[in-house]
Amino acid sequence: MTPSTSLNRRRFLGTALAAGTALPGLSIPSAQAAGPDLSGVTLRIATYKGLWRPLLTAAGLAQTPYKIEWRELNNGVLHIEAIHGDALDLGSGSEIPALFAARQQARVRFVAVVREDLNNQVTLARQDAPIRTIADLKGKRVGYVRGTTAHYFLAKQLAEAGLGFQDIQAIHLSPADGLSAFDRGELDAWAIYGYNGQLARIRYGARTLKTGLGYLSGNFPVYANPKALDDAAKQAAIADYLRRLRSAYRWANGHYLAYARAQSAETRVPVGDLIELWNNRSTDFDLRPVDDAVVRGHQDVADTFLKLGVLDGPAGVAPFWDRRLAPALRAA
Repeated sequence: MTPSTSLNRRRFLGTALAAGTALPGLSIPSAQAAGPDLSGVTLRIATYKGLWRPLLTAAGLAQTPYKIEWRELNNGVLHIEAIHGDALDLGSGSEIPALFAARQQARVRFVAVVREDLNNQVTLARQDAPIRTIADLKGKRVGYVRGTTAHYFLAKQLAEAGLGFQDIQAIHLSPADGLSAFDRGELDAWAIYGYNGQLARIRYGARTLKTGLGYLSGNFPVYANPKALDDAAKQAAIADYLRRLRSAYRWANGHYLAYARAQSAETRVPVGDLIELWNNRSTDFDLRPVDDAVVRGHQDVADTFLKLGVLDGPAGVAPFWDRRLAPALRAA
C-alpha cells in the first residue's frame, strides 16, 4: 500500500448492519451546496483491493456528486508515480514511498493520514525454521519489500538486535512472490504486511517474531496531485471524498462484519480471516487532518532511513505536507 490494509486489535464491536447502510447520525455535507458544481468533475482515485472502494459502498457513501474513476494499484510507489505523471488525482500508502518522493522532489502532496493497524505488519519465521527471535535471523534468508514499511520495520528490528541488512541474506520480493517463495521454502523469514502475512500464518503455520507496533507511526498518508488541489472544483471534490472516507472508517469500527463481507467479495480472503485480523488490531480506523505531530513523525522516518543508508541524501518532508484540506476534515 502499502500498500497495506487496516485491520486491527481489540474485540469486534457490535452487530453489523447490512452493506449499504450508512452510519446513523452522520451525514456528508453537500460539496455542491458548499462550492462549485461538481457534476462535471472526475476524480481518478487509486485503491488497494478490498479497501476504499468496497468500504464506501458498504458504508452507503459511494453515491458522490462527482464521478470516480477507480485505479487498482496495490503499491504506494505506484500511487505516487501515477500522481507524479498526472495520471491520478488521489492515492495512499505508507510514509516510506512518501519520503522517497520528497527526496526526489516528486509532484505530489500529502493531505491527510489514515490511522492503520500495525499488528498486520509482521516479521514471520517459517514453522520449521530454528528462529525464535530477530537475533536468530543472522545469516538467514529473509524476504522483504524494498521501499515499504516492511523495509523500514525490518531495519529497525535488526538494529535493535545488533544486526543490519549485511548480516542477513536480504531478498527483495513483491508480496505475491514473497508468499510463493515462503511456500516453497526459499525463505527462512519474511517481513510483510496485510493479507499475505495472514495467509502465511494460516496456510503455512508461520510464526510471528515481531509486529510493526512500536516501530511504525501508524500514519499512512493520503497522496494528492498538486494540480488537482489547485483546481477549485477538484479540490472541493477531494474534500468531499475525504469527509466520506472518514465517516466510512468510523462506520466500519462499529460494523466490521459488513465491511469484511464487502472486502471478501473483492479479495476472496475469507471473512473469518478478516475478522481475526480485526480482533487483533492495534488501533481503530480513522482518517485525520495534517498536524505538526504528523509531519515530525514523518521526518523522523526520513532521518532514520538516511542513517541506515537507504536514502542517498537528506529528505525534507515538511514542504510536501499540504494542510489546505485540514479545516474541512476537522469540520467533518
